[in-house]
Amino acid sequence: MHLFWRNSEGTEMKIDTNHNFHLTYCTNIHPGEEWSQVFANLKQYIPALKAQLAPDKPYGIGLRLADVATRELLQGNTLAEFQSWLTELDLYVFTLNGFPFGGFHWQVVKDQVYAPDWSKQERLDYTLRLVNILAQLLPTKMEGSISTLPLSYKPWFQGNQVFLSSLTTSASLNLAQVVAQMAQIRAETGKLLHIDLEPEPDGFIENAAEVVDYFQTHLLPVGGEYLAKHLGISLEAAEALILEHVRVCYDTCHFAVEYENPVSVFKQFQAAGIQVGKIQISAALQVNIPTDIEQRRQVKQRLLPFAESTYLHQVIARESTGQLRHYTDLEKALPDLDNTTDREWRIHFHVPIFIRDYQHLQSTQDDISSVLDLLQINHACSHLEIETYTWEVLPHQMKLDLLASIQREYEWVLSKLLVNNQLLELISS
Repeated sequence: MHLFWRNSEGTEMKIDTNHNFHLTYCTNIHPGEEWSQVFANLKQYIPALKAQLAPDKPYGIGLRLADVATRELLQGNTLAEFQSWLTELDLYVFTLNGFPFGGFHWQVVKDQVYAPDWSKQERLDYTLRLVNILAQLLPTKMEGSISTLPLSYKPWFQGNQVFLSSLTTSASLNLAQVVAQMAQIRAETGKLLHIDLEPEPDGFIENAAEVVDYFQTHLLPVGGEYLAKHLGISLEAAEALILEHVRVCYDTCHFAVEYENPVSVFKQFQAAGIQVGKIQISAALQVNIPTDIEQRRQVKQRLLPFAESTYLHQVIARESTGQLRHYTDLEKALPDLDNTTDREWRIHFHVPIFIRDYQHLQSTQDDISSVLDLLQINHACSHLEIETYTWEVLPHQMKLDLLASIQREYEWVLSKLLVNNQLLELISS
């Protein structure tokens, strides 16, 4: 595959790889839930980015659609008109973000980003519309991915075993219905689509072990039995369909906050037959806790602007023993910083991926590099989506021109792929 791009100095470079990566950024960084707002943002940013990054090649889009936009897009000729615009500009859609159901900007989101969860009919209906849309937009001979929430939000049901049992059963049955629709689409069109569960801190599934446990204990038995009866196939064939159409969205920020090693995670998934359908490239905040009291105060002052009111910014602390402790939000963790015995905090705040070091703070950029290294060796996933959605709520001194910022994110990823590919060529020569 050839990846063409121009860096900020205008120099065109080419990356030759043996694996076909599709690289995009997620349009959830742009405000707007209605289709007219989404389309206006696409018209404003996509042509300019394509001119810089892929002037003579097709350019992929990672599209975020809220529930209201899916309804509007499927009315009349709206979807056909959008497809005509894509064709005219040599653009294509290969992945959708189906995690946030409703409002995602200019309002308090916090834990409502998980609502409705996968136990609810509204979540199923919304996702089926996403499947319908992607099936029509997706080019032939190309896989399509839809990322979605990690089933639900743990603090809603902790200690309530009745609700927990109901959630896992309902979610598995609903996901099985999505699988049935995707299997029918593949039979009719040859297009392979998959729904990708996105683990994150405090999600029902938030790390590799919980993902594997959910698949083996709930999704395969419950979903498999449903599909076997619904489609008239064997249980073995039904479970194979689930493993083909239900995958994992590996967000590099989320797994870094969990202190999970990418190599170990991919091995656990592979051993369980679970595929990674999409990689979301994002960086978390990383804080090495100083022992000096004055330095801690400086760190705390540096963190205060990140404790903003729009999104959840879960914190996982690591003690000297390696023990992990969870805070549901940064604002709840900050009062403990003065006297904590923690050695490190990792914070779910998607900071720009091209920056490693801030004053008194760092990012988990190294985890992104590790994942990109790994992908070029094991070819576990071809869908790469840059997902820094926090530009609006970043501290003032970190805010840059949005178009320039997106381009810098692409350039950083592509430069890493270029370096890694050169190293692979040296290894194989």
